[in-house]
Amino acid sequence: MQTRECIVEIPPLILASASPRRSALLSQIGLTFKIHPSDIVEPPHNVYVNKPASEVTQELAALKAVSVTQHYNHGLVIGADTLVSLEGELLGKPTDDADASAMLSRLSGTCHEVVTGVALMDAATGQKHVWSETTHVYFRQLHAAEITTYIESGEASDKAGAYGIQGRGAAFVRRIEGCYFNVVGLPLASLVEHLSDFQSNVGI
Repeated sequence: MQTRECIVEIPPLILASASPRRSALLSQIGLTFKIHPSDIVEPPHNVYVNKPASEVTQELAALKAVSVTQHYNHGLVIGADTLVSLEGELLGKPTDDADASAMLSRLSGTCHEVVTGVALMDAATGQKHVWSETTHVYFRQLHAAEITTYIESGEASDKAGAYGIQGRGAAFVRRIEGCYFNVVGLPLASLVEHLSDFQSNVGI
């Protein structure tokens, strides 16, 4: 069996996230990487009431990358953060089942934005590059019973907006505009582009 190779040559990669979804996405495109979750404690998203999701996700992604980079003198650290934005209000991971139910009820029948901020940081030089990507997601009208059943499945608990498009939550989505993988947790196409650009800019 042949080993898959990445389409760009890059230094050792370190994923500053414990998310199994982000790990799966990097593996999907043939990247070899180490997992080193950051120790950043994310504040409640209501503290960012006056900030757009793009700014908040980039800020948190950069904090995660910086916290992990401190443990290395070589390699490229990837930090990421994903939020759902509904009419300007930021929705992170639900605090409990009641919070998850409230989120899904609000998203029902609407169009919302899923924003992922990504930070690349070179451990050797401290240089970093940060950006965000937005995908518009259109939900069909959800019934109370199916929201309850979905929450009981356990899938809602650790996901921004209380749903996973790659799992059972796919049944809620009529269509999307933008990158599907961005909704899962990492915008793969732009990530590869930025990896290549970052490599050239910092002389790796």
